[in-house]
Amino acid sequence: MKKIVLLAMGMVSVLVAQAQNEQVKQNPQSSEIWTPVPPVITPGVPGPTATGTTAPSDAIVLFDGRNTDQWVAIKGYAPSAWENTNEGPLKWPVTDGVMYSTKGFSARSKQEFNDFQLHIEFKTPEKVEGTGQGRGNSGIFLQGRYELQVLDNYDNPTYVNGMVGSIYKQAIPLANPSRKPGEWQTYDIIYTAPHFNKNGLMTQPAHVTVLLNGVLVQNHTAIKGTTEYIGYPRVQPHGKGPILLQDHGNPVGFRNIWVREL
Repeated sequence: MKKIVLLAMGMVSVLVAQAQNEQVKQNPQSSEIWTPVPPVITPGVPGPTATGTTAPSDAIVLFDGRNTDQWVAIKGYAPSAWENTNEGPLKWPVTDGVMYSTKGFSARSKQEFNDFQLHIEFKTPEKVEGTGQGRGNSGIFLQGRYELQVLDNYDNPTYVNGMVGSIYKQAIPLANPSRKPGEWQTYDIIYTAPHFNKNGLMTQPAHVTVLLNGVLVQNHTAIKGTTEYIGYPRVQPHGKGPILLQDHGNPVGFRNIWVREL
């Protein structure tokens, strides 16, 4: 009798398994997802007169080659006091669709951002002057605090956590795809802002992915805090922040700057 019961139970298990297999039988449509539909965006196209690629249709254009209306001036090259300084309209000269950093004043975008995609093109001076950090030095400060280094590193050694493509004094770039002095170079940046709790503690660091001239130099890199010239990163709770372009005494040119909020 025990054997009959066990046999019956086994047959029931087989029948249940067969029924379950029939219920979950897959077809190509089983794994298709149709919503939500991503928004349609018109991508950029090659620009006129070899000025790179135009901005996509949903981008916020910070500089289109005509004027610096989207920027204000801040004094000096250190961003530490940008929240309390505004020297009025930015007076960086614009020549042939390029704005050039002017000694004594850095540029702060009027708009502020959280997570974003940033495209920016730059060129260091064709005439080489100086060495190391004194050659084509500038910087792009994400949310006004975290510096992605701009530097002429074409046959120009310097400390590797301060070279072009580095998160200054924090993250060494994965490669050095620098072009020659005076040639246009491109940064494409994906940035996610840090999160803080109500006590001001950082619960999630900022992360950044960077391509320099189409080459990956930072791969979802965690930013530990502010990028200090002297000392270690400091955690400062904050909300949205601007894009800062640093003047470091070298006439670095910038063009085709746009942001997509994420």
